[in-house]
Amino acid sequence: MAKKIKTLVKLVSSAGTGYFYVASKNPRNSTEKMKCRKYDPVKREHVDFLESKMK
Repeated sequence: MAKKIKTLVKLVSSAGTGYFYVASKNPRNSTEKMKCRKYDPVKREHVDFLESKMK
């Protein structure tokens, strides 16, 4: 059976609230770290979320 291509990554809030999202990405197509602008409910505004490793 073939291995999965997509991997799970953790998107951590750059505001320092500790809130995070879990997303999937294809490391073959996008080799750089993922960066998204999403809603942080702790801070109650949109902030940048940066990729970090899953534990």
